[in-house]
Amino acid sequence: MRVCVVGAGFSGAVIARELAESGTNCLVVDERGHLAGNCHTERDSDSGIMIHSYGPHIFHTADQDVWEYVNRFGDFMPFRHQVKATVNGKVYSLPINLHTINQFFGTCLSPQEAKDFIDQKVQRGMIEPKSFEDQALRFVGKEIYEEFFRGYTIKQWGVQPKDLPASILKRLPLRFSYDDNYFDHPFQGMPKDGYTKIVKNILQHEKIELRLNCAFEELDEEFEHIFYSGPLDRYFRYDLGRLTYRTLDFEEIRTVGDFQGVAVMNYPDDRIPFTRITEHRHFAPWEERSDKQLTVVYREYSREQKPGDIPYYPVRLLNDKKLLSRYQERAKMEMSTTFVGRLGTYQYIDMDTTIGNSLEESKNYLARK
Repeated sequence: MRVCVVGAGFSGAVIARELAESGTNCLVVDERGHLAGNCHTERDSDSGIMIHSYGPHIFHTADQDVWEYVNRFGDFMPFRHQVKATVNGKVYSLPINLHTINQFFGTCLSPQEAKDFIDQKVQRGMIEPKSFEDQALRFVGKEIYEEFFRGYTIKQWGVQPKDLPASILKRLPLRFSYDDNYFDHPFQGMPKDGYTKIVKNILQHEKIELRLNCAFEELDEEFEHIFYSGPLDRYFRYDLGRLTYRTLDFEEIRTVGDFQGVAVMNYPDDRIPFTRITEHRHFAPWEERSDKQLTVVYREYSREQKPGDIPYYPVRLLNDKKLLSRYQERAKMEMSTTFVGRLGTYQYIDMDTTIGNSLEESKNYLARK
């Protein structure tokens, strides 16, 4: 018997490749008609721009093994991710850095002066912040929280910041320098030919069969083992209830020239319905484009996922954690199935972590054989 890998994104592709190279026959299935899951990229036929079909993905990691792994299957170009935010008619740099602080407060502070200045504004009363709001007030103080974080969080997650875990904000840096590089990992880049080409290359092996437009539930075959990267609750046919996800809607804009001068512009004001605008020409700065050429832009809207929608972000509120725990107990009983990826583990994880975890799961499976 062969192994079944459910999902042709990075999780499934990496696992299938590792098993195939060990001599294991694999069937990879995906109900969508394309590779790479939510990392899928494709050339726009009119503009020639590489489009991130489900929103932008920037590769960044501190794991040299993961970086070397993805570079086996595609060429990565240097890419420095810079994010801006429009707040009350002014444009600021993100993450919050010394320039943001000085511009926002109308000051001209040195790094140490800025540290002391913010330290006077933060709320130190909490020993261990429990909510996103607690963490933000302790992290940057009320003014910055209200203007840069509160509204964006409400739009992105659909709940009040006091109802979200503090861990969400802990992923974001606060810098007392003029460094506006969104990520601080040593390895950063963008695939020259897109993520889909990389996933395709990973899956090119004689022991891997790929079936697109094929749902796992449609299969009528016995397998030695299953690696499942679909939604955890779906595997169990939602019989305990549905876990909560956020999904995204995209409003496309096509115009000529440079629309906003940057890849990502955030809009934290909760009176503006979209969270951000992405302009995809700027995700490939090595591809020079004139101001007379077509540009492709998307307004991004976050909302609660409904049946039939693509799940993007697990919410992990209190009720979700209780339901997740029950599903996880059931998953432990599925000895012939390993749950992987963002959806299979119901975790908000980046691409590099996904790949690292998949390499580890492959190694563990082969060691048990």
